[in-house]
Amino acid sequence: MPTKTIREEFVKGLWDENPIFRQLLGMCPTLAVTNAVINGFAMGLATSFVLIFSSVVVSSIKKLIPNQVRIASYIVIIATFVTMADRFLAAFFYPISKELGPYVPLIVVNCIILGRQEAFSSKNTVGRSLIDALGMSLGFVLALLILSSIREILGMGTFLGHQVMGSWFKPWIIMVLPPGAFITLGILLAIALQIERKTKSRR
Repeated sequence: MPTKTIREEFVKGLWDENPIFRQLLGMCPTLAVTNAVINGFAMGLATSFVLIFSSVVVSSIKKLIPNQVRIASYIVIIATFVTMADRFLAAFFYPISKELGPYVPLIVVNCIILGRQEAFSSKNTVGRSLIDALGMSLGFVLALLILSSIREILGMGTFLGHQVMGSWFKPWIIMVLPPGAFITLGILLAIALQIERKTKSRR
């Protein structure tokens, strides 16, 4: 029987089981596309779309899927929604689709999505799977927004393409390059770990 309330299932993705800051899943797109807020937000929404609908479908038909082919079945389901997301971006938001490049199709093998199907959706009701997917998706989007906001502001002096830093500011070019992604993520992980330690010590 589930031990967590509906609220706990939802909020766990925001912090306790945050895909980026706590579980370190989906690192490839996290590091690759967060040089600009719009790219990070688009990737977060595309991943959320796939995760939410995949979770609902897997939970709905879990009893029909033979155990021997469950992973292959999950991948087919996930790939279907990834294709929908990829074609939608290419049709209506081509510049963003071009910026994201191969990282949208690679959502198929994103550990966050496949992991939630195996660990949660295949073992829980449709309702709980939907709540879990919504919480994980929100946690993932927030993490990408935090990371991409820092990198864009420091790397280009802009936010969503609008200048937010004065003429005195000299952009840190490294922040929009791959090393900047690792540096920013490392600092954020250190902050998250420190917060976790302080929270535990208070308890």
